[in-house]
Amino acid sequence: MIDHTGLQVSDLSRSKRFYEPVLATLGHVPRRDLGDAVGYGKATPGPFDDPAGEFWLIEGTPLAPRIHIAFRAHSRESVDAFHRAALAAGGTDNGAPGLRLVYHPHYYACFVLDPDGYNVEAVCHAPLG
Repeated sequence: MIDHTGLQVSDLSRSKRFYEPVLATLGHVPRRDLGDAVGYGKATPGPFDDPAGEFWLIEGTPLAPRIHIAFRAHSRESVDAFHRAALAAGGTDNGAPGLRLVYHPHYYACFVLDPDGYNVEAVCHAPLG
């Protein structure tokens, strides 16, 4: 449904140091760096993927109020790795990995505040198998 999205960040270098190891846990890498903006996407984009990336960081004034972004994970282990990488990269815990049964029986997610206070989530919808 959504082709790409982006966040304005106060310090692009700091945000890149946060997002690069965090998004790598989900198989996403920097795809295009424009100097004042960087796009992240799949390491090997498919034919319908934006070759420049689906998630962008743009140097600027962070949005207020802060928005929430949820990244799809394909396993619960990826959610756990996302959370560990985010904390190691300077993020603040905003909800440890675990089931969120209020959404549905298999909603496994974690929440972290990035360096600008955006609430970023990794979520896996797959049943434990």
